[in-house]
Amino acid sequence: MKRVVSISLGSSKRDHRAEIQLDGETFIVERVGTDGDMQKAHKKFLELDGQVDVLCMGGTDLYFYLGKRRYPVRDAWNMVRGVRDTPIADGSKLKVVLEYQTVKKITKQEILRTGMKVLMISAVDRYGMGQGFDESGVDVLYGDFLFGLGLNIPLHRLSSVRRLARILLPIICRLPFSWLYPTGKKQEQNTPKYLSTWHWADLIAGDFHYIARYMPPDMEGKVVLTNTVTESDIDWLKQRGIRTLITTTPEMQGRSFGTNVIEGILVCLLKKNADQITAEESISLLARLGFEPRIVPLT
Repeated sequence: MKRVVSISLGSSKRDHRAEIQLDGETFIVERVGTDGDMQKAHKKFLELDGQVDVLCMGGTDLYFYLGKRRYPVRDAWNMVRGVRDTPIADGSKLKVVLEYQTVKKITKQEILRTGMKVLMISAVDRYGMGQGFDESGVDVLYGDFLFGLGLNIPLHRLSSVRRLARILLPIICRLPFSWLYPTGKKQEQNTPKYLSTWHWADLIAGDFHYIARYMPPDMEGKVVLTNTVTESDIDWLKQRGIRTLITTTPEMQGRSFGTNVIEGILVCLLKKNADQITAEESISLLARLGFEPRIVPLT
């Protein structure tokens, strides 16, 4: 039996445990939230080091990827400081591959069509998804300035995001993570922002916690493409009138886990560290496991 544990900066109210069979192996998959407390998360990593098969990092990434470049996130690395015996998976490398493939798949299925309007909350932390949209003939508004920095500067070209990221990421990666991303109880707050951008879009894409924090209540007929959601998150989206939910990872006994957990499973099955797994190996194994984006009609 393999045990994969995700230690998250997110709310402990979202904790979950699943037992699943994959490729002839039994996996216990757990998510443990630390309510935004980095010291608590660090202690949990040290406590479980050598006790489980893979430790996964939720709520933050060890790296931001921008094409072939990667930028280490200082606070994330501090959280796993001292872990010696257990492999760590943060999902940042897999996220680039998986989310790019997801956009291609929903384009092929004509859920995403040429001319659709897409609000991507942030592309700096989901560059693979941004590349997928950039190649799909859709009209994208990248909200990195709007929702990440609080500046009313909408971007409509991925090349603009790339130039912005090359300048800002070396600085951003050294800032306290709580300045950049809702953690703990902040994930339970909803303060709608830049309402016209939400109403303009046909499809909303990006990190669920950003979406939940800033989405207005009247979103009738929209599509949401995101990552980790629980059953209560799905109810919340239904109340806002969302027509279809797409998650980049499949459901596991009541919720979809983040790419950090999926990467942790790949680490177990391939017996390689996350850094050693190629994009081709990831795509091939995920296909063999039958891992596909989840598409959920909500109306």
